[in-house]
Amino acid sequence: MKQRIRANRQPPVREQQRLDPTQREAIIAQEAVSFFAEYGFEGQTRELAKRLGITQPLLYRYFPSKDALIERVYQEVFIGRWKPSWDKIIGDREVPLKSRLIHFYREYAEAILTYEWIRLFMFAGLKDLGLNARYVKMLRERVFEKVIDELRDEYGRPSIAERPVEVLEIEMIWGLHAAIFYLGVRQFIYGMPLEADVNAIIDAKVATFLHGIRSVLPAKQAAKPDRT
Repeated sequence: MKQRIRANRQPPVREQQRLDPTQREAIIAQEAVSFFAEYGFEGQTRELAKRLGITQPLLYRYFPSKDALIERVYQEVFIGRWKPSWDKIIGDREVPLKSRLIHFYREYAEAILTYEWIRLFMFAGLKDLGLNARYVKMLRERVFEKVIDELRDEYGRPSIAERPVEVLEIEMIWGLHAAIFYLGVRQFIYGMPLEADVNAIIDAKVATFLHGIRSVLPAKQAAKPDRT
């Protein structure tokens, strides 16, 4: 899987151009993604406007505040790249669990291991904008807990409906997830290119995870006595 080093840049918006408002708004939002990924959320909107070739008042006509622009960036990058099909991939018990996890994490890595995604996530955390907390909440509900339920089913353990998710289980999922996220940190924060194919790394990490996860899952329930 090839990784982009820089975001694809839209041509700057010029005030003299007659653009449809929806088109102009989309161009501003996309340029904001590139701008904040490069400079962080401390970057000034007047500099963004200059980069776009428009006035700051015109930018605020489309986004009334910097917070509104940052929210649009969040929706574009973190929500917009989330695929509804991932829920089905994780929960399809007709497919072996290892294959499902590899399928999901390969697609997930393709979505997040980009210059914009990794840097924006890191900058948002440093700025404490609350974006990371919102994303992690979605991640826990839509990935972590679902994966734990599938792991319990795979190894004959109580479902999460029968026994709530335990902290240690969440931590183990974090370990796998963070290891894949860290591939992007190495590339786009540390500037260290990967020396192996991303898919091969993901396959190995999933296999290693599954090899050790059984020991932290809840114990099997004792068989009920035969009353006949």
